[in-house]
Amino acid sequence: MNLLVDVGNRRIKWALAAPGKWQVNDGVPYGDGMSAILDKIWRDLPVPDRVVISSVAGQEPARQLEQWIAHHWSSRIHIVQAQAELLGVQNYYTNPVSLGSDRWAALIAARAMTQDPVCVVDCGTALTLDALSVRGEFLGGVILPGVATMRASLLTHTQGVRETLGNAADCFARSTADGVAAGTLFGSVGAIERVIEEYRRRLGKAMQVIITGGDAAELVPHLRFSAVLAPDLVLKGLALIAEQLP
Repeated sequence: MNLLVDVGNRRIKWALAAPGKWQVNDGVPYGDGMSAILDKIWRDLPVPDRVVISSVAGQEPARQLEQWIAHHWSSRIHIVQAQAELLGVQNYYTNPVSLGSDRWAALIAARAMTQDPVCVVDCGTALTLDALSVRGEFLGGVILPGVATMRASLLTHTQGVRETLGNAADCFARSTADGVAAGTLFGSVGAIERVIEEYRRRLGKAMQVIITGGDAAELVPHLRFSAVLAPDLVLKGLALIAEQLP
């Protein structure tokens, strides 16, 4: 059995994968105390054969994670890093290893889902859109602040905005909180639609859109095109990576 771990900027998600088994946890925020969080969430897990990790959280959370695993289990540990080519995906990043491991895993999963050209939209702390050609070439992508990041930025850099968690449903907002909530939501939707338009000019109208990340379910209903909602996309990619490890 493999334990697949997706460490984001704010949350840690994981899944247990074995033949005929797929058990996903929705994830928890980990803050500054990764070890204490793992004591709570993993203490009753069966010991996995291997732990496959994608982490974009920096060195310290990753170090605490590896230490916890080594202290509690005898599992093999594999830290995912993007590479030039794997499982039908060719990485055309200027420096392939500098591509985020979460984006890399999501592209691996997307390629397994469809052989059509595809855009992977990940709506988390950062909002990323990545283009994959019909031949499996990762052509590049864009990175924007996610919804929560935009809202936090307004709290930090303005004096007049003190509330951000308002009603996002209506652009005719009549309070600051509603204005920020709606503005950041529809701003993200508009950015996604504009980039998708650019990608379709190159990849064609057959390009599919797969959307994932914590804000995906909130954004999808407002998009003016169809998209496949895949909340476990990064974990699915980690599972595919794990299957080909020696």
